[in-house]
Formats: sequence, structure tokens, C-alpha cells
Amino acid sequence: MDIKEYFTRISYQGSYDKPDLATLTDIFQHHIRAVPFENLSIHCGEGIELGLEVTYNKIVRKKRGGWCMENNYILSWVLKTLGYDVTLLGSRVFVPEYGAYADEIDHLLLKVMLDDKPYIVDGGFGMIYQMWEPMELISGKDQLQTPGVFRFLEDSGVWYLEKVKRKQWVVNHSDSTSHNEEKEVCRQIYLFTLQPRDIEEFRACNTHLQTAPNSLFVTKSFCSLQTPDGVRALVGWKLTEMKYNYKDNMDLVEMRNLADEEIENTLKEKFNITLDKKLVPVNRSRLCMF
Repeated sequence: MDIKEYFTRISYQGSYDKPDLATLTDIFQHHIRAVPFENLSIHCGEGIELGLEVTYNKIVRKKRGGWCMENNYILSWVLKTLGYDVTLLGSRVFVPEYGAYADEIDHLLLKVMLDDKPYIVDGGFGMIYQMWEPMELISGKDQLQTPGVFRFLEDSGVWYLEKVKRKQWVVNHSDSTSHNEEKEVCRQIYLFTLQPRDIEEFRACNTHLQTAPNSLFVTKSFCSLQTPDGVRALVGWKLTEMKYNYKDNMDLVEMRNLADEEIENTLKEKFNITLDKKLVPVNRSRLCMF
């Protein structure tokens, strides 16, 4: 594995000799705009393996994306290689369908110490809940980023991450209609503790999420990528493109349904992904990812 090869993959040409917040933020933003958050392997009949070298080959050499246990794992290697103090953490994601958090840890994230301050770095959540900057781990502080307002809340050693979504102007290309979603919504994202984790602790989770019949990763095929001003995603056959804060604290959302024959080219043109095997799109879950 070669750090320079990784930098070529994410088109990063900045300096990296000083492990500071500015460098961390720059590398992080290049990563989330180059490496999709996606689960397409599951829907191509392939398994997702948990290992640093296999993840490196997939993301760097094959120019694929991955989910949290791939994106954040390779980010941990990158940051440690550059001299950052990195700790793996595990979280339990909030499931809106059930109004509750997962029973077991099902998400990998990173804690990075800088000048004796802890920051959370998470390049593996995707969609509109993807943070764009490392977040200082401080309770009750609104942290405004381009995607919206994120905040941590702490209670008895348990940390909660939430995000305030903006109003949305939704344009549906399929039927040429549009509508305004007026309400700003505060969405719970996940909870976690500061207990250090080892990658081996995620092995059971990695298997469960790609095999359990009710897993979101089994019932939906998706690929999302952050853009300079928003995010785009292909969920099943629906392509959604969002521009953040395009006017009056409102996000512009454009959607259209693709035909089967459009999927391959869309993945290549919009996400820079070429698959080895044929994708079988799936969207059986009612959960809205936007």
C-alpha cells in the first residue's frame, strides 16, 4: 500500500508533512468527493471483506467506494501513516422506521486527537448525513457545515450525533412536478461511546449487514457521492441530486427514475464507478435516505 497512490486516487495534491486540522480537513474533503459511499458489491453477487489490504485494492486500485467499515478503515490507515493520533470507535445508528437505535454497534467512525482536542472524523455515512469537516467533540455546540447544522449531545458518557436538515425544494423529473418541504427537521444519526475498538469487533457486523434479510444494505442498493456544492445518490433506480442551501436556507433536490439500461453509464459518469459484475438494483425498503 502506498500513500501517494491513495492521494492520486482522491486527487489530493496538497502538503501532508504537518498533521494539523487544516490538512486533515483537506484530505477528508477530497476523500468524500472521490470515494463513494456504496453497497453495490452486495447487489452484484459479491461479498464485502473486512481487511485493510482488500479494502485498499477495492477503493484505491479498482476505484470503487465502500461503506463505513471500508471508508473509515482506510482513512484510519491514511491518517496514522501521516502521524495523526487515531482511535477506532463503534456506534449504533438510529433507525427511523423503528424510532430507535440499533441494538449492537453497526457503524465504524474515528476519533482524532489534535492539540489535546478530540475530533470525530466520519467519511462513511454518506447521503445527506455525511459530515464535510472533522467535528470537535463537544456537547451542545452547533457546528455549521455546508450540509447543515451538526451537533453532539452527551449524556452519562454516551454521545449522540444529530443534524438539522434544511427546507427542501424537490423537483421530480419523472412527472415534471415540484414541491416545497417547509419544515426543518432535526434528525438523530447515531450514538457512541469513547471506548476504543479493534477492527475485529466489526467482523460480525460486517457479515450481518450484508446477509440479514431486513438489513437496509440488503433491501436497498445505493451509491452516494459528495459534490463541491451538494450530494448525488443512486438508490435503486432513482437518481437524486441535491444542491445545498441554493437559496433562502433551502436545498434543491432533483430526482428522476432511470431505466435499467441507464444504470451502468450513470454509475460511470456520475460516480466514476465501473463494476466487474452486473448490478441488480433493489429498493424494497420504505426508508427515505434523503
